[in-house]
Amino acid sequence: MACHVSFTNQQRKERTPKALKDLIRSTVSAVLDYEGISAPGELSVLFVDNRSIRELNRDFRNIDRATDVLSFPSGEDPEGEFFYIGDMALSLERAREQSEEYGHSFEREVAFLTAHSVLHCLGYDHETGVEDEQEMFARQEAVLQRMGLTR
Repeated sequence: MACHVSFTNQQRKERTPKALKDLIRSTVSAVLDYEGISAPGELSVLFVDNRSIRELNRDFRNIDRATDVLSFPSGEDPEGEFFYIGDMALSLERAREQSEEYGHSFEREVAFLTAHSVLHCLGYDHETGVEDEQEMFARQEAVLQRMGLTR
């Protein structure tokens, strides 16, 4: 399954080396594989800092605080010949803070947030109830386990 991931960097707090971008690409592919989606897709990733993601969160969700990742699903059907998955805004600054807070690698945190965002783009929502939250988080962990990114 082929998936194109494009990147735009609008922050200067964290480096965005090829290895980080490759990790994100691998995570997107792992989620799509786990979900049984074989159509080629595309995802746009925007790297931001805490200030910028706070502005996006305020503007798009009416929540005036920084967060770690925002997902903007395209709403396209993943069963077609090609589908645009959506857009992801990722605060690398917050990812670094959370990796230190949770005691795991920055790479694991970025992969976790990427899997989280892609699942949102595919229609999963942990904010709609306990069962939905458990299902989404179990899928995220299963993908990370398959990738060898355990805690």
